[in-house]
Amino acid sequence: MNYDIHQDSIKIAVIGGSRIEGDSKVYDIARKVGQHIAKRKAILVCGGLTGVMEAACRGAKDEGGLTIGILPSTESSTANQWVDIKIPTGLGYARNALVVLSADSVIAIDGAEGTLSEIGYALTYAKPLVGLNTWEIKPCKALDVPAMTTADTPREAVDMALGLLDKNRL
Repeated sequence: MNYDIHQDSIKIAVIGGSRIEGDSKVYDIARKVGQHIAKRKAILVCGGLTGVMEAACRGAKDEGGLTIGILPSTESSTANQWVDIKIPTGLGYARNALVVLSADSVIAIDGAEGTLSEIGYALTYAKPLVGLNTWEIKPCKALDVPAMTTADTPREAVDMALGLLDKNRL
């Protein structure tokens, strides 16, 4: 493994369901998101398990990217095979906060209540948030920006996640 990584490397969290239930479209979307993250030289952060997380990690590895899995269990062996850096927490769903806080921006794909909790953390901590085939989140009246920007394609999701990050860093 030869990564051109330094402390300022951008980290993008990909959040989504651990069960895709035979929906190859969602798997393909997540894998393409992972590929685009790696092509843009960003680090992929996720919960490290199956489903969307596995697909995104696999996509990142397709392009030689670096993946980090923040695991709910205490066992590194629970990570999917495409996770490079395994961080066992023993925190269960509470690790969702760590997934979001470890990233500079967040892309939500599909998902159930665990994904919704991560979306909530992204909103709470004002992380740039892009949704792709996921929950519909309405803007909060107190905010000047939409709660979640939505994308139509994997590439657009990554471009938006990076673009929103650039605006937040100004």
